[in-house]
Order: sequence, then C-alpha cells, then structure tokens
Amino acid sequence: MSLSTPFSRRLYLRIWLAVVGGIAVLTLTVGWAWRMAEEQKAQTTQPFVPPSREMVLRDPTGNLVLKGLATRQPTEPGEGAEFHIESDTGQSFTLQMAPRQPRGDRGGGRPGGGGPNQGDAAFWTRPPFGFLWLLGIVGLAVAVGVYPIIRRLTLRLEALQRSVQKFGEGDLSVRVPEQGQDEVADLARQFNAAAARVETLVKSHKSLLANASHELRSPLTRIRMGMELMGGQQPSPAFREEILRNIAELDQLVDEILLASRLDAREADVGTVELVDLIGLAAEECARVDADLDVSSDSVDVLGVSKLLRRAIRNLLENARRYSTGDITVAVLRRQGHAEVRVSDRGPGVPVTHRERIFEPFYRLPGASERAGGVGLGLALVRSIAGRHNGTVHCEDSEGGGACFVLRLPVSTAGASATP
Repeated sequence: MSLSTPFSRRLYLRIWLAVVGGIAVLTLTVGWAWRMAEEQKAQTTQPFVPPSREMVLRDPTGNLVLKGLATRQPTEPGEGAEFHIESDTGQSFTLQMAPRQPRGDRGGGRPGGGGPNQGDAAFWTRPPFGFLWLLGIVGLAVAVGVYPIIRRLTLRLEALQRSVQKFGEGDLSVRVPEQGQDEVADLARQFNAAAARVETLVKSHKSLLANASHELRSPLTRIRMGMELMGGQQPSPAFREEILRNIAELDQLVDEILLASRLDAREADVGTVELVDLIGLAAEECARVDADLDVSSDSVDVLGVSKLLRRAIRNLLENARRYSTGDITVAVLRRQGHAEVRVSDRGPGVPVTHRERIFEPFYRLPGASERAGGVGLGLALVRSIAGRHNGTVHCEDSEGGGACFVLRLPVSTAGASATP
C-alpha cells in the first residue's frame, strides 16, 4: 500500500473501528442491563439487618400514643414488613405491614399478587432471564450493523478472486474494478497494471515469433534454392558470396530476436552498468561506416551498458547508410541535462505518419521490403535500449533533407562534474 494513502482510508482501520464500535455498544448495553437487574433485585429483597430509627405514633387529636426506636425484622420476600418497637417506657411492640401491591393491581386483580401481565413482565425482566434476553438482542443488533461493512469488503475481494482466476485460465484482458482508496483498491490497481504488462509482453512475443518465422523463411528459401541449382557442382564465387550473405542475414536476425526478447524481460541481465563515454563510442562506430562526427564538448558520459549503447549507435548508422544517398553525420552533444546522439542522413526521409511506426518490430516503410539488408528489428532495438536506459529516441527532419534520428539519454552526474 502506498504511504501517501490517508490514514482514515486504510482498510484495517475501518474494520478495527467497526469492531471496536460494536464492542463498545455491547459493553455499554450490558452494563446498563446489569444495573437495571441489580436495581430490580434490590426492590424484591429485604436488607438483612436494617438500621434502627425513631418512630412516633399519635392519635387523631395529636396526642402522643407511642414513641420509641423501631427496628425492621428480617422477613421472607413477599411477606411484607415487620418492625420491633421499644418505647421510652420500656414496653415492646410489634408493627406488621402487608406486602406492597403493584400499581397495575391496585383496585382489582388477584389478592396479594400482581396484575394479569405481571408474571410475564417479571419473566422477561427479572435476573437472569432479562439480562440474557437483552444481551441477545444487542448482540444481534451489532451483528446486523457490522454485516454491511464486512460484506462490502468480501464482495470486492470475491471480484478480485474471480478476476485472478480468469486471468490464470488464460483471459489476459480481464481487469478488476478500482473502487475506493484502501488496500483492496490499491491491490486492484497493482493487479491491473501487472495484467496489462503481462498482456503486452505476451502480445509482443507472439508478434515477434510470427514475424520472425516469416523473416526466417526468406533467406532459408534462397539458400535452399541455391543448393538445388548447384546440383552438386562447385559454386561460383558470386554464388558463394550470395550464400554467405544469406547466412549472415540469418545470423543477424537470430541475434536481434534474442536481444529483443532479453530487453523485453526487465529482470534479464544484459550487462554491467558503468560510466560510458558516448563520444568514444560514436567515434569508433563512425570510423567503421565512414561517417562524420561532430562534438560540442570534450566528454559526454552516461551510466549504462556499453555494449547496448554501442549496438544502438551502430543500428542508427546502419539504418542511415542503408537509405542515405550522401554523407552521414553524427553529432554528440549535451542539452538540458541529457546527452543527445543525432544521426543525420541525406536519404528520402521518413513521412510524419510513419515516424512512430518505424520503431515497431519488423515494420518497414511502404516499398522498402525489397531493398537489400535489414530485417526490421534495428530501430525497434534502439527504442528498447533507450527505454532500458531511461531515455528516448525519435525521428525528425534533417537540415538539408533526409532524416535525423535523435537518441536522448540522461547525463551522468559524475560526468557532468568532470566536464570543464
């Protein structure tokens, strides 16, 4: 889960608050029910040894009849009250009071008992039955209140489970609805991103294999046809050169297919990352194809894999040599925190509508399939290598006609500090 997710939106907090809230409500209700049960119990029982208190009895004329200390005697529940009175003269008296009748039974009903509903009310309210009944009602209310929260969570998890199952069965287009800002929503977004990445890789590999099989047939067919035309005779030098050229084309195609597959797999080891001097690489490759080199500083260093960057510059130069009808110029410069390798040719150029598609695997411009050389993977590899180094590559018009391919890579901090 992302650390920037608000704390109040975290899933575990919401579940915890729901559980704590339910427990708090249940605890408060149980405490209230317990208090009510204790009060009812206190009303139906008598104190064992109540304290003494003074009692005064007068006649209708107000004359004093009896005065003394009255002490309540213990009795059984439901038998009323009995007081023992010691007068000032030393005489002893006993005062008995009938049991208190309920309000609903005053003026009618069974003598000495409650009204017709008093037995039922006592069953539901007197301990322990009243306490257990109320506790069950509160527990049911808490369960009903927490159920929508838990069910909403489980529904989203079930949707994620079904999507993962479909994805595992081969439906790579399945996605999970991204609802909310909690952990489940973040998991859904991560699953969708991973599924999109896997779907893209699978489609890319299928397209790569389909196009590679088509490209491999052409040189193999030419070699097979040449062997049949030889008829067991010694091949001529021109024929031998043609066979070697087809074999070299096959070797190049297999090498580029393997490299493209390794670049697609981000976890694949493609070499050691080190400080690479782009000017030195460009100078060596320019000397190989007899291209002009133009530099604007003493050193332009980037962090990357040397053999991959060399392969990217070489592919750009071979593409320029294949289509150029004049000089090829390579410029290495630093601009806005990036290193740029600009390869310009004097060829027919690339139409604006095709400047993105030429970086797709096995894509050729209309009418270019019959031209000698090239298997349609060179520029695609350049884009993959640039992406592996957090860079970009694009095509634009060249000054004076032709095309200019621009490879942009982040400049190394160490290299920038060492430059005068």
